[in-house]
Amino acid sequence: MSLINTEVKPFKATAYHNGKFVEVTEANLKGKWSVVFFYPADFTFVCPTELGDLADNYAEFQSRDVEIYSVSTDTHFTHKAWHDSSDTIRKIQYPMIGDPTGAITRNFEVMIEEAGLAERGTFVIDPQGKIQVVEITAGGIGRDASELLRKVKAAQYVASHPGEVCPAKWKEGEATLAPSLDLVGKI
Repeated sequence: MSLINTEVKPFKATAYHNGKFVEVTEANLKGKWSVVFFYPADFTFVCPTELGDLADNYAEFQSRDVEIYSVSTDTHFTHKAWHDSSDTIRKIQYPMIGDPTGAITRNFEVMIEEAGLAERGTFVIDPQGKIQVVEITAGGIGRDASELLRKVKAAQYVASHPGEVCPAKWKEGEATLAPSLDLVGKI
């Protein structure tokens, strides 16, 4: 069953955020747009390139009232150690959630059980706490923050413009579609 339009399941975790350990729950994902960005492990190879890309684009996500939460099955202590030792990870200003029990990773259905690690799963969550975008990629395929931002903008547009949809490659400011009988077979 798809997670699209389902509500985020309850969770409670500790994150490393701006030099402190903070509690994060599913309630933090309500009231504004959120991106929950799962990755396999700290101190690896593709993961820091993705998290650094998100850090480089974080201000633009914030300007759209979007919070990013990165999640791995590492502990919040490991996140702090990685943050302190890596120039790339040191740029991160968004919460880095530790999920050592795998509860959150299982809630989002991205746990690799035999490895105890998360898949590369990306979830865009609306202010009501419902999942609007799900993307899961293989371990060797890094994600692109600018493409994620495009999807967030499209999700925000559709949410605020009932009756309109965003076509492929849609970018902010471009034409949308209003599905109707008149459009059938004309696209």
